[in-house]
Amino acid sequence: MIARLSEYAVPVAEFASDVNYYLSLQPRQLPSRYFYDELGSALFDAICRLPWYPITRAETRLLAGHGRAIFARAGAVATIVELGPGSGEKLATLVEAGRSGAALRGDLDLRLVDISRSALDVASRSLASLPDVSITTYEARYETGLLKASTDARGRQLVLFLGSNIGNFDRPGADAFLSGVRSGVAARDMLLIGADLVKPEAQLRLAYDDPLGVTAAFNRNLLVRINRELGGTFDVRAFSHRAVWAETESRVEMHLVSRARQHVQVAAADIDCVFEPGESIWTESSYKYTPAGIARALDRAGFRALDQWIDEADGFALTLAEAR
Repeated sequence: MIARLSEYAVPVAEFASDVNYYLSLQPRQLPSRYFYDELGSALFDAICRLPWYPITRAETRLLAGHGRAIFARAGAVATIVELGPGSGEKLATLVEAGRSGAALRGDLDLRLVDISRSALDVASRSLASLPDVSITTYEARYETGLLKASTDARGRQLVLFLGSNIGNFDRPGADAFLSGVRSGVAARDMLLIGADLVKPEAQLRLAYDDPLGVTAAFNRNLLVRINRELGGTFDVRAFSHRAVWAETESRVEMHLVSRARQHVQVAAADIDCVFEPGESIWTESSYKYTPAGIARALDRAGFRALDQWIDEADGFALTLAEAR
């Protein structure tokens, strides 16, 4: 996993349709967006506290330590749009750091975009204590919400896409997403993006297959959700969690591997299939970047990288770019 995009509340019919499609592929797959039911969200919050998964801590250190420099480089920002604000804590950290050195002055419009109403409510409450800010929320997918948030933006915009959420996309998908962001902003608007970096395989394996088994529980909970919401018959105990570093693709893959031959049905998804011993379900890919690779991706999308701040200890980068 990378970082939570949102609690993904969807109609049962859509969930069932996705499960039918992805479990019929070879290799079998399940979309990672369905990890985040109530239990999955709690398990992910626990993962972020593990010593082997440093993404959140590394990014928070960068935001706190370089917030003044970020705003000094970005110029006169009056509107900040965050795509997937989570709890709102990272945005609060950035704003407080910018104001501590007077790099960020005056009233500030904060605009939050997320598909989850509950996530927006949590972030709004977290940010409400900041002085001299107005908060507007957009319950929408990122590209749609950004277009709405940008229509009457005051002054220069800074768009935030943090948490290494860019790693949720394969390379063509990341290019398409960044191009979509560029389409939603004006020339000279800013984008601050967080990305997890390539690091030694042993370190990545620990991050995605921790000794306490929290990540394994997070992964298997996807089957629990299918059983509960779609009438599935998965024997959760009969699947092992496996994390694989695919070096040529620069990604960590998460799989659920069947320990034995078993018959599985999912009533609402019209699934009736047999898993052979060792057969897996591919549940997530987490793409990792190099600092230069981030800049190249931004350039392809119509941005110019202005500056980059790297947490060397835990291999995480914040990159500030300007829309050309």
